[in-house]
Amino acid sequence: MGKRILIVKNIAREGPGLLEPVLERHCVAYTVCDISRGDTIPDPLACDALVILGGPQSADDDTPAMRMELDMAGRALQAGMPCLGICLGLQVMVKAAGGLVTASPVREIGFFDPEGSPYRMELTGEGINDPLFRNMPESFRVFQLHGETVDITGSMRLLGVGMNCRNQAVLVGPKAYGLQCHFELTADMLMEWSRLDPDLQNTGSDILYEQFEAIRKEYTETGIALMTNFLKIAAIA
Repeated sequence: MGKRILIVKNIAREGPGLLEPVLERHCVAYTVCDISRGDTIPDPLACDALVILGGPQSADDDTPAMRMELDMAGRALQAGMPCLGICLGLQVMVKAAGGLVTASPVREIGFFDPEGSPYRMELTGEGINDPLFRNMPESFRVFQLHGETVDITGSMRLLGVGMNCRNQAVLVGPKAYGLQCHFELTADMLMEWSRLDPDLQNTGSDILYEQFEAIRKEYTETGIALMTNFLKIAAIA
């Protein structure tokens, strides 16, 4: 039987994006559940890896859906499953492992910070040597869409940092990673988000699309490299 990944969506518009062609290229089957539409999360231990996507919720929400998601993430982490959390997914994983979710010192929105500097992730010494970032540059552009961040525990490792919001890439468990940025972003996703997300509406679709086009090649290569490296860590590719 082939390998299978469980992908958890927190809102319909935040899908796998660049992850899908990577999974298809490596012939990896995947199951997608969307808790915003009332889906029940299947047993993560029935799959070979877990991906938790972003969304507008908070990992601190006291709702049945978030309690279910935190329980699911906790079970996967305790079992040592390969996990990848994106934005809210990072925050869910960190909280499930004993860390905290707090207000970000700066709400990071889009490709540039309030002073006009591009958002970048800078790898730490541990990040440079981690297999998730194998054959990748030590610094790369990122797209942000979050108002919260995480406080990590002593057992977690900080792999990537940002200037305004420090904790950008975290090793939560032996094969469990969380990334605050949206490395899975595609042009189609950006256009949909720019129409529906109140924070992005303030910038405007045309401006966001122009900013993305200027770095699309680099950004796509980053996303594909990250996901391919994760599949190798999970012994799927």
